[in-house]
Amino acid sequence: MTLSKTLAAIALLAAGAAHAESHAETGNPMVGGAAMFPEMNIVENAVNSADHTTLVAAVQAADLVETLQSDGPFTVFAPVNAAFEMLPDGTVETLLQPENKGMLTKVLTAHVVAGDISAAEIMKQARASSDGFYHFNAVSGDALSAQVRGGNVYIYDESGNAGRVTIADVNQSNGVIHVVDTVLLPQ
Repeated sequence: MTLSKTLAAIALLAAGAAHAESHAETGNPMVGGAAMFPEMNIVENAVNSADHTTLVAAVQAADLVETLQSDGPFTVFAPVNAAFEMLPDGTVETLLQPENKGMLTKVLTAHVVAGDISAAEIMKQARASSDGFYHFNAVSGDALSAQVRGGNVYIYDESGNAGRVTIADVNQSNGVIHVVDTVLLPQ
């Protein structure tokens, strides 16, 4: 190996270590193998997650990119690719067709809540409620609820489908993302 290649390799290693250290200082978890930076917005971070390519494609197809880049704040329950794969065959393809943009928008906005709600706040509200659920509304107008089971937060849609929060409190410049393992569906 030449001296210039060795120096270049050392520089890359140092840059990677500095990046990891910088990311560790933010307190944000990694998502989909990518660092999530609190100074970036929801869309800027989501496009880097290998686990959210379907969600990003859907957000683009529904023309919601600009909205999710706005000031917010928003709380997004972000389903992973595997969650979309669990839907009946052809569902995602059908939703991505231009003539189904309204339904796609309704599905996606059923995952978005106005405000910046941490997992700790969700847990606190659920535990303090008389029925064990924290009730709130998505931007779509759909009712959502949260419950704590076995130390995990579960988000329920109106049909009773539950998505477990697998990664909580991914802070963004315009809100917070909680990664979920299920697509929440409006009625």
